[in-house]
Amino acid sequence: MLRNLLQKLRGEQPAPPPAGIREVLFGDLPADQWPRPGSDLDATEPWKWFVEAQQAVQRREPATAEQFLRRVLATAGLESRHYLQAWQALRALGQVPTPAEAKQVLGVVVEVGMQEGLDLVAAYADGSARYYNFSGAGVVWERPDDSLAAMIQDLLAAGQQVAAQIGPWAAPRPAAPTLGSVRINMLTPSGLHFGQAPFEALWQDALGGPVLAAAQQLMQALIAKAQPAQQG
Repeated sequence: MLRNLLQKLRGEQPAPPPAGIREVLFGDLPADQWPRPGSDLDATEPWKWFVEAQQAVQRREPATAEQFLRRVLATAGLESRHYLQAWQALRALGQVPTPAEAKQVLGVVVEVGMQEGLDLVAAYADGSARYYNFSGAGVVWERPDDSLAAMIQDLLAAGQQVAAQIGPWAAPRPAAPTLGSVRINMLTPSGLHFGQAPFEALWQDALGGPVLAAAQQLMQALIAKAQPAQQG
């Protein structure tokens, strides 16, 4: 389906993705934005540990901040994006993951630049997934069951193969890909790894092609999950 949609493109730049949606998918917001100031989440775990870390940084107590962030990492069963955000903040403090941790893919986000805007498919190691199309409509899967687990794991495994062959991106995350381009983003404790190319080139690539194929299957499954609710 991704491929068929992309064949309809006619050479225009995509519109921006729906406000706020894209930015929260990568687990790489600035430390003072997770949670956002004034959020009502800051009294609950693990959010309060992020707040404690923010406050420790403001007091110039990096060791204390590190303790709270590592508490996040040591807590099982959290969203993958919490672990990614903790590593984002730790790297800002000069801490780096071990070699065994550095390349572990905790999420994959596939972005497709289309005529009407941006399509996004995301999968995470916690078993959750998301699909958003250019209109802002989407499907959020928070693992109510394991029916999509194999497809999510397939996408993560394909992304792991790519991450193993490339290094992390050292600069700030780029803006969304433009029309006709596809970007595959691998989210790891050492930071963002990504590859980008025209759709047909990436589809035929030995590493990129399996990522796109897995993302296509997951997207179709997510859409199918949403259809009964829309028809009811």
